[in-house]
Amino acid sequence: MTMLSKFPYLRQDFLASIVVFLVAVPLCVGVAVASGVPAELGLVTGIVGGLVTGLMPGSSLQVSGPAAGLTVLVFEAVSEFGVAALGVIVLMAGLLQLAMGFFGIGRWFRAISVSVVEGMLCGIGLVIIAGQVYAAAGLKAPESGIGKIAGLPGAFADALGSTAALTSLAIGAGTVAVIVLWKKMPKAVQSVPGALAAVVLATVVALAFNLPVATVQVEGLLGVIQPPGSEAFGELAGPAIWGTIVAFALIASAESLFSAAAVDRLHDGPRTHYNKEMIAQGAGNTLCGLLGALPMTAVIVRSSANVNAGAKTKASRVLHGVWLLLFAAALPSALALIPIPALAGILVHAGWKLIPFRQITGLWRSHKGEALILVITAVAIVTVNMFEGVLIGLALAVVKTAWEASHLKMEVIDKGAGPIQVYLSGNATFLRLPKILDSLEALPQDRPIELNLSGLHHLDHACRTALEGWAERHSTSGTDPVKLTST
Repeated sequence: MTMLSKFPYLRQDFLASIVVFLVAVPLCVGVAVASGVPAELGLVTGIVGGLVTGLMPGSSLQVSGPAAGLTVLVFEAVSEFGVAALGVIVLMAGLLQLAMGFFGIGRWFRAISVSVVEGMLCGIGLVIIAGQVYAAAGLKAPESGIGKIAGLPGAFADALGSTAALTSLAIGAGTVAVIVLWKKMPKAVQSVPGALAAVVLATVVALAFNLPVATVQVEGLLGVIQPPGSEAFGELAGPAIWGTIVAFALIASAESLFSAAAVDRLHDGPRTHYNKEMIAQGAGNTLCGLLGALPMTAVIVRSSANVNAGAKTKASRVLHGVWLLLFAAALPSALALIPIPALAGILVHAGWKLIPFRQITGLWRSHKGEALILVITAVAIVTVNMFEGVLIGLALAVVKTAWEASHLKMEVIDKGAGPIQVYLSGNATFLRLPKILDSLEALPQDRPIELNLSGLHHLDHACRTALEGWAERHSTSGTDPVKLTST
């Protein structure tokens, strides 16, 4: 039996794995630097995403690694608890994902309102862009999301007075320009991913002209892998860290499973099994936690690159993990040449892609309530923080659903003579009870009334009891009692 007969898609998967590897390298490094951890930890997460999560069942063509969407959350966690505690947070989040997968909770993530998820990505995108503009100029960013955005005019003013900051900013802007314009290049040239081309060009320019820009700090792969110690596990005794753990688990899971749904639309192969994918993500994050690395999610940029490059099986994503491992082991010193503003440029572009401009305008035309939830979720993430912003969005979605579920129409027909006819249609729940009773009690008491409930889809116990009570009380002596029609 030949190799090709045993693995019929080996050639397609091999070529796709090279493309995904080239897309992954700058993103792994950029996400790590933006998260406030050593660059190599991003590569470690990418390797685990390929070699561990990649081998597991769930979604065959989806590729996992460190995600721009978790950058804000990781940065907040590292600022609050320190790099040493990151491993414990990721480990516990991974175990939580495993539990959710085993208990079949994975498919329930499909029930999360799309407007909340889009709002979450929009808020993350805005915070990433604002924060990375400071990194591109070589300046220190304020801690809060609102502080980052409010401080931008002052940051630009500071940059204008410094040659080093302007040089750094120019490299960042140049990187974004190369990524955007790369799509206009011939197809043969586009076989090299735009982000990689932009980083290589920025590195060459910085070296050729000996530009005064900050570059990535390199410690070597083994130097950065630090399994969490007893002190880090001691943090679990405090309640503060658990909010962050739950946030990591829920947001990483939502991002991965929504990515899976998007990837399924890109190919005709096997569909994602959501609970198995949740277990695969949990296993990956558990190992990342034990290695003290960044958390992982499935990443739509890598996954779509994988599908578009012609991948047919999970072999492509596993091989991409092999190439990442070889690169991290053999060429870590190459990372030290990469200018930080170039990585900031990649993340500004990634942040921009997270903002769902088309969806916002589409929602505003057809579902204004959903568009408002999206915008409020995004604003809450920028002004408060990631976890609470998402909770606010979910709460609004629940309130909106409850409001729509209790939508009720009341029609009163009074022909001047004979009984007054009242028609109720929609959903009569306790939420609408005060309004129903106010309208009914305003009807004249000396006329016969027919109350028709046949148009109701749902009548809860509280409403039925209240309507029957009103019907008994309403009529004065000498007037026919209220006639109730239920069907």
